[in-house]
Amino acid sequence: MPADVPALPTAELHVHIEGTLEPELAFRLAERNGVRLRHAGLEELRRAYSFSDLPSFLDLYYELTAVLLQPRDFTDLAEAYLATAAAQGVRHAEVFVDPQAHLGRGVPLEVVLDGLAEAFRTAEERHGLSARLIVSFLRDRDPAEAEALVPRLRPWHDVVIGVGLDSAEVGFPPEPFARAYALAADDGLHRVAHAGEEGPPEYVVGALDRLGVERIDHGIRSLEAPALVARLAEEQIGLTVCPLSNVALRCVDDLADHPLRRMLQAGLRATVNSDDPAYFGGYLHDNTAAVTRALGLTADERRVLAENSFRTSFLPEPEQARHLAELAATGA
Repeated sequence: MPADVPALPTAELHVHIEGTLEPELAFRLAERNGVRLRHAGLEELRRAYSFSDLPSFLDLYYELTAVLLQPRDFTDLAEAYLATAAAQGVRHAEVFVDPQAHLGRGVPLEVVLDGLAEAFRTAEERHGLSARLIVSFLRDRDPAEAEALVPRLRPWHDVVIGVGLDSAEVGFPPEPFARAYALAADDGLHRVAHAGEEGPPEYVVGALDRLGVERIDHGIRSLEAPALVARLAEEQIGLTVCPLSNVALRCVDDLADHPLRRMLQAGLRATVNSDDPAYFGGYLHDNTAAVTRALGLTADERRVLAENSFRTSFLPEPEQARHLAELAATGA
């Protein structure tokens, strides 16, 4: 973990559990489950982590999920993430999972969610952080699949607190998922959505107006629409920004050009997150440290980012207040 930028207590609100699958664990699970990977070894696999855009990343991402077959595979995956996140200052994590990606290859929903819940239910005791799940719908799949999935989540509502929308964005606007989101709202689930990463600002507006989302994942292209920026600032809609991911997927050419500071200056409730840290070169504090160096963020700006993370989380207000008090006590 970078030592030149102090790690602050923070919440992670944008991380995909499948995206925390490190090559070492991928090979170990492949051996355990008799899955043959097309990569000859760790070095060859690491070389494959070079992406030209979001679709090229997703090809490898979904390929490696083939090693996740048993509940304990998902438990091991979650345990590895939770341990690393805790070491990087994370006090609370709201973690995405893509059940459709697993259902489509014959892995039952119970295997996925029981395995993850095994780790998440004991996260505070074992790792010193709370953790909850957000089930993401794949936006390039039939929205009817998402609608059918919502009622199946009820047995896990102690750990599944919301729904999201992810996968390839361009050409897949949010509006077709309005009914799935309405069903989720009826079930008392929170609603978030990826929008404005590769897709245009209109996708952010659609997610807000048609899906009723409570925060936007990514949202960096919102800056192209002044009226949207004004709305996001006025309503204090959280934006879960992922700097290293944005550069890796060519959404931003260079970290020095990242819009994070401009988002803060515009009064937006931006946060820093890791997205798919095994693939993009860093976990939460790695992202914070990298963007701090690239943009010259001040200690006050880093503190605001950490404060935003707790205020944007779905934690109850007393728990938010407890974490904010811990943050204040650091003197940052």
